[in-house]
Amino acid sequence: MLQQYLQKILLYGPPILMALTVHECAHAWAAYRFGDPTAKMLGRVTLNPLRHLDPLGTLVFFLSGMFGWAKPVPINPRNFRDVSRAIMWVSLAGPLSNLFLAGVFTLLYKVFLLFAPGLLMSAPGVFKPLFIMVELSIVLNVSLAVFNLIPIPPLDGSKVLSNILPARNAFALARIEPYGFIILVLLITTGVVDRVVSPLVYLMVGLLTGGIY
Repeated sequence: MLQQYLQKILLYGPPILMALTVHECAHAWAAYRFGDPTAKMLGRVTLNPLRHLDPLGTLVFFLSGMFGWAKPVPINPRNFRDVSRAIMWVSLAGPLSNLFLAGVFTLLYKVFLLFAPGLLMSAPGVFKPLFIMVELSIVLNVSLAVFNLIPIPPLDGSKVLSNILPARNAFALARIEPYGFIILVLLITTGVVDRVVSPLVYLMVGLLTGGIY
C-alpha cells in the first residue's frame, strides 16, 4: 500500500508540478506583456514551482489525478492599456500553455511508440516510468486546461466569460465570486466536475494520441 502510494507520487509529481507551474507562469508572463508588472515584481514570471503551488490545490490534483489549482497570479487591471482584451488573454494564457504542453508531450509519446520495444528491452526500469509520465503529462495538461475553462470563479473560464457577457450578466457572475471556491469544492467532491469534464478530456486526449484510453 505504502509502496504504491510512493510510486504514484513519483510518477505524478513531475507532470503535476510542470503543468501547474507553466500554467501560472504563463498568466504572469501574459500580464507583464500586456503592461502589468505586478506578478513579475512578485517573482511569479518563473518556472520555479515553489512560487506557484497551492498546498490544497496540489493535494487535490494528486488525489483526483485530473483536477487541481495553484496560487492565483495577482494582477492590477489599472496597468492594462486595454483592460477587457488584456484580461481575456491573460486568463486564456494558462489553459493555452497547458494545451501547448499537451501537444509537446504528444510528440514525445509518438516518438516513444516508435522506439518503445528497443528502449524497454534495454532499460525497462528507466524508460517505462518515463513513458508513463509522458502519458500522464498529456492527460494532466489537457485536464488542467479544460478544468480551468469552467466558468466558475475563480477559474479562468469565469474571467473569459465575464468579458464576453453583457454587463448585467457579467455583474451577476461576479456576485458569486465570494462563494466560487466553495461551489467548486462541492462540485469536485460530489463528482459533478468529473462527470462533465472527464468525457471531454478523454475525447481530446484520444484525438491527440490516437487513444491512450
